[in-house]
This record gives sequence, structure tokens and C-alpha cells, in this order.
Amino acid sequence: MTAAISPHTSSRLWLPRSTLSACLRAVMTRTTVGADLSVAQRYNHFPATPLCSLALWWQGCGQVLPPDSPSSSAPPVSSTALPRLLLAGPSTRPAVSWNPGPIRAVMVLIQPDALHRLTGLDVADWVNRWDDARAVLPADWLALCQSLLDDADADDATHVKRLQDFLEPRWQAVRPGWPMQAQRYGDWAQSLALHAALSAPGRSLRQMERRIKRWAGLPLRELRGLGRSEQAFFNTLAATENGPPNWAELADASGYADQSHLCRATRRVTGFSPDELYRRILADESFWGYRLWQ
Repeated sequence: MTAAISPHTSSRLWLPRSTLSACLRAVMTRTTVGADLSVAQRYNHFPATPLCSLALWWQGCGQVLPPDSPSSSAPPVSSTALPRLLLAGPSTRPAVSWNPGPIRAVMVLIQPDALHRLTGLDVADWVNRWDDARAVLPADWLALCQSLLDDADADDATHVKRLQDFLEPRWQAVRPGWPMQAQRYGDWAQSLALHAALSAPGRSLRQMERRIKRWAGLPLRELRGLGRSEQAFFNTLAATENGPPNWAELADASGYADQSHLCRATRRVTGFSPDELYRRILADESFWGYRLWQ
């Protein structure tokens, strides 16, 4: 089953200011208002990720499917309604959601260690978990979110600016006093490991792993695996400029033992083989989130 790309939807990726690059990974905006989408086109696919996310809907709503549920040409048989203001932690498995009707929404992708520093939340408690943000976020965060929801007539650029204006002074007050490479998962994981290793007191391997899991929610091995998968994704994008991808070559360039290793990792992170994922990103509306990074 595929869901052809609709020309009437609008999705955009907003990259953070340089001063927030170690705090925000990106902001994703999405609207399907005015688009006559089929049931299949209203599914949404997302990969496993070490990031936390804050999502809100100005219009419409979302429903999350149970783990390992496929999208189809029919509405989901089993799903759970998502709150209008949603906080989600890092995920070790791909996710599928569905929109019963038109939506206008935003998803803020936050580095997990930054969320911990900014809110005090224990990210390790949020792995593969989502909840109503109203129950867990500090009062000033909730005030910002409510003001954004109340200002539905503002455009996406205004909303993104207000969000970054809110975060910038708070991040400057709590950010670590060491440089952080946060633009790619692999670089960020390496920086996190270095900081954990140099933090005192205690520099044993076990203590380092505990610090990383407290800050990021996931163990270092999992973070490095997700970093390798992300690198494979971007290597694929670069390679396809010259034609269909050669998966054996891409596996080698991305740090996998062989093509089979790449296939297993890709299926674990996205739910699909590399070839099927590549095909769906090109032609399936429900993979709009992947296409934003192209």
C-alpha cells in the first residue's frame, strides 16, 4: 500500500538559531487544511529517535497506533487519542500516527539532555513514553504553549520565533560550559560521552554510562546505533543524486559490517527495509517527516 504525495499539504523544517543548536534539533510544522487527503495519506511515519518532542495542534488531532502497527488504506482499528499538547521522550522503535481530519500542528524536537537541564525532568523515565504536557511541564513552559495555542492566527514563522525567544535566555542560563556538537546524532552522542567521562566525581565506565542515561534517557550503545542509522540516511540522500542507491556500498560508508547489518538496523529504527523505505519516502504522503530532512 502506498499513499501518493499530495501537492496541497504544507510541511516545513525550521533549524534553530546558532545559540540554540545544542538545545533544539529542529522544529517541524505541518498543515493539511484544505487538502483532500485519502485515509492512507493521513497516516504519519516517524523513526526511532533519541530526541524528545513537544507537539501541539491548532487544528485537528492525532491518534497513535500500537507499536508495530502498519498504516493501511483504512482507518486504524486500534489507536489512542493524543492530547492537544503532547510531550514525548526518546523512542527505541518507530511510531505511526493517524489524523482523522485536517490538521495544523507543530513538533518541537529537543535534545534530551537540554530538556533535562531546562525542566528537571528525568529523561530516562520518558523512553518510549508520551503524555499530556500539561501534567509535567513547568508553569512558564505551559504559559508559553497556551499563548501559542491562543494565537492561532499567527503564522508559523511567528510561532517559531516566539518559541526560540522563550528558550534562548533559559538555555543560556543552564547550558553546559563545554562545546557540544549537536547537529548529528553521532557527534552529539560522542560529545555527551566525553562530558560524562570528564565529569567529577567518579570517572569509571559504569558511572559514565549512568550519567549518559540520566541525561539522554538511552545508553551510549543505543545512541551510537541511532547515530549510525542517521548517517546511513544522509549518505543515502547524497548517493541517490547519482541514481538508485547501492546498499552494500552505503553499508560500508555508514559503518555497518555488511548490507545485512544495515538492513536489520534500518528495519529496527524505521520498520522498513532500506529499499522499501527509500521508495516510500519518494512517493508516499505519510512519510512527509522523512522528506523534510532531504
